[in-house]
Amino acid sequence: MTQSTPTAQLSDAGVSIWLDDLSRERLSSGSLQKLIDEKNVVGVTTNPSIFQAAITSGTDYDAKIAELAARGSSLDETIFEITTTDVADACDLFAPVAAATKGVDGRVSIEVDPRLAWDTDGTIAEAKQLYKKVGKDNVLIKIPATLEGLPAITATLAEGISVNVTLIFSLERYRAVIEAFQSGLKLAMENGHDLSKVHSVASFFVSRVDTEIDKRLDAIGTDEAKALKGKAGVANARLAYQVYEELFSTKRWAVLAETGALPQRPLWASTGVKDPAYPDTLYVTGLAAAGVVNTMPEKTLDATFDHGVVTGDTITGTYDEADGVLTALEALGISYTEVVALLESEGLDKFVGSWKELLADVEGALVKARESAPIR
Repeated sequence: MTQSTPTAQLSDAGVSIWLDDLSRERLSSGSLQKLIDEKNVVGVTTNPSIFQAAITSGTDYDAKIAELAARGSSLDETIFEITTTDVADACDLFAPVAAATKGVDGRVSIEVDPRLAWDTDGTIAEAKQLYKKVGKDNVLIKIPATLEGLPAITATLAEGISVNVTLIFSLERYRAVIEAFQSGLKLAMENGHDLSKVHSVASFFVSRVDTEIDKRLDAIGTDEAKALKGKAGVANARLAYQVYEELFSTKRWAVLAETGALPQRPLWASTGVKDPAYPDTLYVTGLAAAGVVNTMPEKTLDATFDHGVVTGDTITGTYDEADGVLTALEALGISYTEVVALLESEGLDKFVGSWKELLADVEGALVKARESAPIR
């Protein structure tokens, strides 16, 4: 009997492994299919930074951009066409996984234009547009968990559209996200949608919490401060799982579950380790529990497959210890509220910046394609 791989063990522990990357090259080369076959990948997430890197490196999109330029497509139309085509093709690739898991996995996420993060109505309109354009049941529309995003999450779910809520950093905001999700399902039910077909994940970011808090601990510089380095990200995520257990054990949820509703699963995002001093599987093996998704950059996936030590559930029963970490940080003068607000702002700025870079690069490619097109 061959020994099970760490990624298979992770799957057996109830963790769904999704890849945090997508490109035309991954689809055309068969490398994504290989990850499905060999490393237990059962879904994909994208974001503006991922699309910016994919579209602006190499030549995989040149022919499509030239075709769209010849068709007279605008800049926004070109990017919309390219990104939704990649996502639709990835949805087709994952269709067998979606069928085997009744839509729980086999999911591919696409994010609304990050410049809409503070625009509720604009987000709702684009979510509907993306869903219609991709045209696949296993797509997830990503909506940031800004204050303006919360009502957009509810409204999108009310239409029967499955949602990936992204950029969650704080426990308070996570509670609000679950409230928005459950409210959206109630409206979806009233609108006649089959709740068993409306899926959602809540993307809770991990490594960026450590990056910011470790910087502050280094500035304090005491032994007590140094002892807390690399602990906040995992502690915060573990407490998020406690919130998940609490809010999906209520009478309100039981009523929705009786009609076929499935819980909104926690998804660990930003799971690539930023500090080389830490184990490269820290945010994978330390956050294993039934019913969670871990979306990994390929480097983290490879590390997990190669040498991850999976010991089953590493979250349940850790809540007092995790709470102690956050309490100790506050005692040192590190404000949790301030840190998570900063991280949300920086995360949004990063995605908007990537999107603007993408717009500029594709605009240049469109101009070049039009200039080099044969005169008729």
